[in-house]
Amino acid sequence: MSPAEEERSLPLPERWPRASKFALSACAAAVAELVTFPLDLTKTRLQIQGEAAVRRDGAAAGQTVPYRGMLRTAAGIAQEEGVWKLWQGATPAIYRHIVYSGVRMVTYEHLRDSVLGRAQGESFPLWKAVVGGMSAGAIGQFFASPTDLVKVQMQMEGKRKLEGKPLRFRGVHHAFLKILSEGGIRGLWAGWVPNVQRAALVNMGDLTTYDSVKHFLLLNTPLVDNSVTHSVSSACSGLVAAVLGTPADVVKTRIMNQPRDKQGRGLLYKSSMDCLIQTVQGEGFMSLYKGFIPTWMRMAPWSLVFWLTYEQIRRMCGVSSF
Repeated sequence: MSPAEEERSLPLPERWPRASKFALSACAAAVAELVTFPLDLTKTRLQIQGEAAVRRDGAAAGQTVPYRGMLRTAAGIAQEEGVWKLWQGATPAIYRHIVYSGVRMVTYEHLRDSVLGRAQGESFPLWKAVVGGMSAGAIGQFFASPTDLVKVQMQMEGKRKLEGKPLRFRGVHHAFLKILSEGGIRGLWAGWVPNVQRAALVNMGDLTTYDSVKHFLLLNTPLVDNSVTHSVSSACSGLVAAVLGTPADVVKTRIMNQPRDKQGRGLLYKSSMDCLIQTVQGEGFMSLYKGFIPTWMRMAPWSLVFWLTYEQIRRMCGVSSF
């Protein structure tokens, strides 16, 4: 058998390992996103309400804060807008995770195994896992930032309708085209800086924590590489990711949702640092943790569903465990 014929006879995961891992992580992320998306919507609504910059701008004069807590927010959306509105913006969110999760997972494994040099069956220094996790998250989020922008703006359409404002978009593709026509290519990357900052922090919590906890358990406890170990590791990663990522997530959401002039410049915030300062000065430090409970309650089951699904489909497809 010639080398070319021998290569063609290999399973797909062995012929195209990175492409296969990209596809598998994208599938696992899509499942996790659909299951937990209503929590993401409630988190976004909680982060937007009560903005000091909006009050100062006069756009929210006389308005009361409509939502108090995650459950009331979800119930209010279901009652006032309809149950299916809890999944409004899910399509761009899935698009986002196909790109984001696929890129970050492939990048992290490449950095971990080829660049940072983790040996099989040995402990991996925490600082290397941090570098790998933050780099992979930042790279993945940069490529996925346009889909995240569309997701955030579409999640606010139901709120605009209740306030008597005209809807901005007819659907996902219309949203992409409208943002592109109004702000150009740069407009699709509005808010990418806080977006990438948040992703770096979240993945320091998610990828770094999952990988570190999983291999610590395998090396130092009787646990084996199964669903129990994956569940414990994902629970830890979801909590750490929520604590580290929520402040940057609040800033990212507000910058992405703010009105813009014809040049695509934000009317409320000049930069992510300006948004951070205005938020803390106008609403207090704890405002950076608006939506923390739904963020955490979403990240915990999201991590659980994603990692369990990802590890299982890797195993079924003949790819080694993460």
